[in-house]
Amino acid sequence: MYYYEVLVATATYHGSEPLTYSSNTALPSGQVVRVSLRERKVLGIVLRKTSRPSFPVKSLSAVAPYPALPSEDIQLITWLRAYYPAPLGTVARQFLPPTEAFPRATNNKQPLIPEHRSLTNLLPPLTTEQKHAIASIDAAGTYLLHGVTGSGKSRVYVELAARTIGSGNSALILTPEIGLAAQLTQTFRSVFGDGVYVLHSRLTAAERRDSWYELLNRTEPTIVIGPRSALFSPLHNVGLIVLDESHDNAYKNESAPHYQTGRVAAKLANLHNATLVLGSATPSIEDYYLANVKKRPVIAMRDIAQLSQLAATSTRQADMSCTIRMIDLRKPELFKQNHLLSDELLRNITSALANGEQSLLYINRRGTANIVLCNDCGWQSHCPHCDLNLTYHGDEHSMRCHVCGFSDSLPTCCPACANADILFKSVGTKAIVDMLHKLFPAARIQRFDTDIKKSERLEQHVVGLRNGSADIIVGTRMISKGLDLPKLSVVGIINADSSLLIPDYTANEQTYQLISQVVGRVGRGHRASTVVVQTYDPENETIKAAVHQDWQQFYGTELRERKTYHFPPFTYLLKLRVLRATSKAAQKSANDLAQLLHRDFQHITVEGPTPSFHPRVGGKHSWQLFVKSASRQVLVDIVCQLPSGWNYDIDPINLL
Repeated sequence: MYYYEVLVATATYHGSEPLTYSSNTALPSGQVVRVSLRERKVLGIVLRKTSRPSFPVKSLSAVAPYPALPSEDIQLITWLRAYYPAPLGTVARQFLPPTEAFPRATNNKQPLIPEHRSLTNLLPPLTTEQKHAIASIDAAGTYLLHGVTGSGKSRVYVELAARTIGSGNSALILTPEIGLAAQLTQTFRSVFGDGVYVLHSRLTAAERRDSWYELLNRTEPTIVIGPRSALFSPLHNVGLIVLDESHDNAYKNESAPHYQTGRVAAKLANLHNATLVLGSATPSIEDYYLANVKKRPVIAMRDIAQLSQLAATSTRQADMSCTIRMIDLRKPELFKQNHLLSDELLRNITSALANGEQSLLYINRRGTANIVLCNDCGWQSHCPHCDLNLTYHGDEHSMRCHVCGFSDSLPTCCPACANADILFKSVGTKAIVDMLHKLFPAARIQRFDTDIKKSERLEQHVVGLRNGSADIIVGTRMISKGLDLPKLSVVGIINADSSLLIPDYTANEQTYQLISQVVGRVGRGHRASTVVVQTYDPENETIKAAVHQDWQQFYGTELRERKTYHFPPFTYLLKLRVLRATSKAAQKSANDLAQLLHRDFQHITVEGPTPSFHPRVGGKHSWQLFVKSASRQVLVDIVCQLPSGWNYDIDPINLL
């Protein structure tokens, strides 16, 4: 009889130590098994062999008929637990497939990736900058690829992946959103065939499970594409990890363990002695700062790939200019046809329609209206659980809370004073689409946000959009990145100031990144284009820098401000939140913890307590604290000593 310590992989196991089980057969470290936990069957990972314990133990329920996990994954689990403290079961769960059933072992259902395949006839020729970037990424380590939108970063990723496969290693290509994976997958499969694996949460549980075990069973070099969860794929001999759009907030896991994908990817690359590439047109302030401080290579790509290729292959000098128009939202004379869409924007949309071209409108709000109020007494619709404004969805004639999901019907009159004069303020994507249908009844209009049906999701329509299936595209931030639309000639930003109004130290960075990414949908060498930016503050330095893609000016200003007010990258942050039945009880708990932290920990700064940005969650009241420290380990120690009932987020992406 053999005895093993097993990492039980389920969020229902809140312990901090592995559990001991018996087995009739010898098993290696990393072996995937199924075990009994109370009355449930769950997956687990064999950690190590141990001596017979003094207490009775259960035997393993089943052993997966597959090889053990790579040793690097076991090391990563240990590191992840220490760096992002969380229950052991929650951490181990990241490294295993979504279901407990074992599929029948097969021999690589998908075709193998060719070791050598010419890219010359499959993709556009490399530009001078692309060749320089590839040559510069020549060894294990971390590289920041700072390429403007349209510079061809994806082309560089393909070449790096081909080089990695040729050397006998595997590659991980990560994207911040599932929608962006579709375009990358199409590009990679055109070169490497169907042996490219795609893993994400919109696959069925059975599909994800089968692909996961195929990867575990595979010995040949492989390419995996997916969002942050794909980082934990069971790959042997990883030689390349790419984080495309590395600045994106979607790389932060908002539930336990609260990991930043970039930091975990850096550790995994170190364990495999692999190359890590952080690719972005708008790098995060922290990534850029750390690259400079630690003297990591920063590879700039400033030229549009399409223009470079045209210059190299054609003498035709087509008009590829991009015109920027700044529209002051404070001037009603500029909005004679519509109170939200300026005359300038409507003129350009009209011209694009006449020329068979596309327009793209960005607004960072969903629904029809974000505020429903009474014009007489001032009553506003609020969520009874969260105290937040309910968003009106005109196509459903309902009001919905975008935090907890509460839904209610639209009242026919004010519940407070019975007045029938109900107003809708602060419009969202649905309201913009309704306006456009009235202004351009013959136009084909598509909306992309998180309220759409499965069949309407962006990843289902990427090819169609490229071919011109929509005349006008309306959406939230999901349309701001990754899309390369040859027929797009007009971009409109409905309200460039919206993200600047968020009370957070990252507001300027978020605004710069969003505007810069939206503007980057045009000016990519396909055709002449116009960008119309509507703003209440045309002279705002962040907006001007974003519109004109002036990264260095923005970076220098923002870095000085963060240093002055002691925000990352000059300090580490810990966000602490407590939920109580009453606001008074939550405030008392927060005050008590603040006093405890001041007493037990030196050289920290505690800010708060204050009510949370969302003061009620699920009917309970929320208060929060923020802790700053020059030592990240101090923050980890605080997490490990928190009283029960407290939630935490170490390295938060914002203070909201």
